[in-house]
Amino acid sequence: MKFDINEVIAEMVAAVKDTVGENWNEVLSVTNHFFQMRKERLGLLAELRIAGDITQKRFESRLKDEKLIAEAEFHAIAVISKAIAQKAANAAIEVLENAVKTAINLAK
Repeated sequence: MKFDINEVIAEMVAAVKDTVGENWNEVLSVTNHFFQMRKERLGLLAELRIAGDITQKRFESRLKDEKLIAEAEFHAIAVISKAIAQKAANAAIEVLENAVKTAINLAK
């Protein structure tokens, strides 16, 4: 199975949807826009890790940065609480991290 950033982005959006629950309609457009704008960066980050061009430690550091950026985006939407924004960001980045781990394991 090859790593597909479009599929992973769709799963990340679904993870956010599951996290925000009844507030999904308010965050839908912002979530889609945010991940489409970050798709190239997230895809490059994933591919660098899968290829072994960056260490797991560096990858995790970058993922932490991406979580903070995502959280800030979600905070901009006043209808969701800080806790939900954090959970949404964590859920989305966890999807990316798991997809990269899977791709690495399949490449071995």
